[in-house]
Amino acid sequence: MESTAFALPATPRQIAYARSLALRNQTLLPWEVQQDRRTLSAWIEAQANLRPVSELERLPSSKQVAFAECLARIKRRTVPDECFRDKGLMSKWIDGNR
Repeated sequence: MESTAFALPATPRQIAYARSLALRNQTLLPWEVQQDRRTLSAWIEAQANLRPVSELERLPSSKQVAFAECLARIKRRTVPDECFRDKGLMSKWIDGNR
């Protein structure tokens, strides 16, 4: 007899948990991964071990804020409020106003 491996479909509970992990880690859940129970289980394990991005890590550093405020005084401009909520935006604002 030949031994063929049959892929078992992922359970609804697995898919629901994988979707919640994808939201938490801000990543995509690939369609191919959702088709096989073992593949989805490995993906879940990898995502569960990741540390979620916290709100504090998204905020600009105090050095960024101080430098941006210094540039704003020199250029006689104001730093937009949204820059104080996202370090990427703050970095772009600094680069554009050097």
